[in-house]
Amino acid sequence: MITTDDLRFFLSLAATSSLAQAARALDVTPPAVTQRLHALEKRLGVRLVNRSGRGTALTDEGRLLALRAGQICGELNELADELAGRRGVVAGHLRVVAPLGFGQRYVAGLVAGFRDGQADVTASLTLSDGPPRLASDDWDVMIHIGELRDSTLVAYPLAPNRRILCASPAYLARHGAPAKPEDLRDHDCIALRENEEDVTLWRFKRGRGPAVGVRIAPVLSSNAGAVAVAWALAGHGIVARSEWDVAEHVKARTLVPLLAGWNLPEANVVALVKSRQELPARTAGFLAHLRAAFAVTPWRDKPQG
Repeated sequence: MITTDDLRFFLSLAATSSLAQAARALDVTPPAVTQRLHALEKRLGVRLVNRSGRGTALTDEGRLLALRAGQICGELNELADELAGRRGVVAGHLRVVAPLGFGQRYVAGLVAGFRDGQADVTASLTLSDGPPRLASDDWDVMIHIGELRDSTLVAYPLAPNRRILCASPAYLARHGAPAKPEDLRDHDCIALRENEEDVTLWRFKRGRGPAVGVRIAPVLSSNAGAVAVAWALAGHGIVARSEWDVAEHVKARTLVPLLAGWNLPEANVVALVKSRQELPARTAGFLAHLRAAFAVTPWRDKPQG
């Protein structure tokens, strides 16, 4: 016997790359995820996930279950939407996905606030410290920062977000500041592994001139933005980080912007949906809620544009 709760659990697991990441998304302990997965595999009589030191990967049976679970849960959600539409109310389950740090700081409160205003809506927020699986059916709205590689998705702009190259005053006192991008090869650099980008190639542009790419040799790297920023604040090196994450430190002068006049690629914040057509009322309502909340850019304290 398999239930819709089992299907939703497995979809959450399939959308992550490790059991620990799934546990954070589900707000339970890793042993609880492992036990529930083992129980589900035992009931079905097949192995669903292969575990290794590098994370998890779905077996053929696991991919089949994830595919069918997405279809079944999608149909159930559509049915709930149709019934809610006949009652003229916003209802059903809203599934939101967001990057870990940004989601904790800016999205979690908005999800809860939206749900407070909609008594017939339930909501879940999945935060990921790795690239999300965009092809998964287990989400309604995805908050994305930076370059979008899947052109089939519909993007709604939320907020401008520059990438800022910066370092602490203590680091600059010891090593000096780079005068041009190429000087970074002789500095201690901190790399952030995210969104499957080439994290050791930093690209800069000045006015209308050609782009300049600099291959750095990072002395420190992490997949967590908070860790990279903490290292920079402690004087361990130069970091290229999103404006939303370092604007307060730049304002407080605990981090100093570098290479004035040279710009890194922007990493604007958008909300993604799978189609512009026939959005459920709860999804359309949440998009409007997001756009209203970001009408004033929080890290700039001023309206967009």
